[in-house]
Amino acid sequence: MEGTSAGTRRWKGFRGVVQALPCIWGTRAAHFPQGRLVSGRVKEALGILAQLTGQGYRVRGLACWIALCAAEAVPACPFPCTCDGRGLQVDCSGLGLTAPPPDLPAATRSLLLLNNRLSSLPGGAFANLSGLQRLDLSNNFLDRLPRAAFGDLANLTELQLRNNSLRALDAALLRPLPRLRHLDLSLNGLARLPPGLFDGLPALRSLSLRANRLQSLDRRTFEPLAGLQLLQVADNPWECDCHLRDFKRWLEWFSYRGGRLDQLACTLPKELRGKDMRMVPMEMFNYCSQLEDQNSSAGQEVLGPPCTKASPEPAKPKPGPEPEPEPSTACPQKQRPRPVSVRRAIGTVIIAGVVCGVVCIMMVVAAAYGCIYASLMAKYHRELKKRQPLMGDPEGEHEDQKQISSVA
Repeated sequence: MEGTSAGTRRWKGFRGVVQALPCIWGTRAAHFPQGRLVSGRVKEALGILAQLTGQGYRVRGLACWIALCAAEAVPACPFPCTCDGRGLQVDCSGLGLTAPPPDLPAATRSLLLLNNRLSSLPGGAFANLSGLQRLDLSNNFLDRLPRAAFGDLANLTELQLRNNSLRALDAALLRPLPRLRHLDLSLNGLARLPPGLFDGLPALRSLSLRANRLQSLDRRTFEPLAGLQLLQVADNPWECDCHLRDFKRWLEWFSYRGGRLDQLACTLPKELRGKDMRMVPMEMFNYCSQLEDQNSSAGQEVLGPPCTKASPEPAKPKPGPEPEPEPSTACPQKQRPRPVSVRRAIGTVIIAGVVCGVVCIMMVVAAAYGCIYASLMAKYHRELKKRQPLMGDPEGEHEDQKQISSVA
């Protein structure tokens, strides 16, 4: 009984080793029975075979080769996908799959599922892929992603979800991905991003939100992305109103620390259509602060700034008493601009310093000129006093002549 159990354990170990020996590694080559082994793992398998022979099993010559190729319990590469030599990259793109293939190699580092017909991800689809680093689900029909869709992918660094049918995302969808560096959500139908979606993503470097249905973004959603370097938000119907004011301030900070942004072109209001949000003066949002103060004092929530919305067409007058005039939605006159960014504040300080320096130089020059002028005038008066005794006094000479004539 003990010999049988030992033989069973050795047979299970043999099967485990053989599972890592796909025949595409060359184990079916004609020269294999001649002793030209192509892998160190084949040597390990042959060592186990030698132990089995010592227990009474006879496996020799061509039978050994057949056993190595036929005893694989699980295929190294799932059908109909293709894999590289070591099974680190599994390519299942363009195969019309409606679900991820089962029995993916546990050593997979890159899984390509783009250009298929995936509409959802079943639970545990990537349960055994803890070492997966790249997952490409682009160009599918995904319309929803369960909260635990990526729960087992703690080492994932790149996630491609481009060109799907996503309309909304769960706030906790990305929290199991602390090492994620690249995220592509472009070409979907996202109308909003839930608060906390990017919490727990300190390593994220690039984020693409291009070609969605986003009209505004919350600054608090992006504040956890301290390491973000590239943000793509073009081709969205942005409404450049008070809802986007705080995000504009975050964009100024993002650009100041070296972040790259493609374009954020306004769609509404009509006066700003096609203009980059970064070029809209911050003083145009002053009315938002006034509106917030008024509504906060009244205990109401600020729903949005009417000042930047496109005014609707006036309704046709109806017979009867004239209705009360509605409050105007036109933007107020521009107020005095205020510093809106660190760069502008630094520029103001530099200009003020230059002006003060010029004024100081002018004052020094004026003081020097005054000193020189005073010195010259003092010198002139001293020379004038020295010359007076030499010139003599004509009146004194006339009096002396009178005295001489009277004596005579």
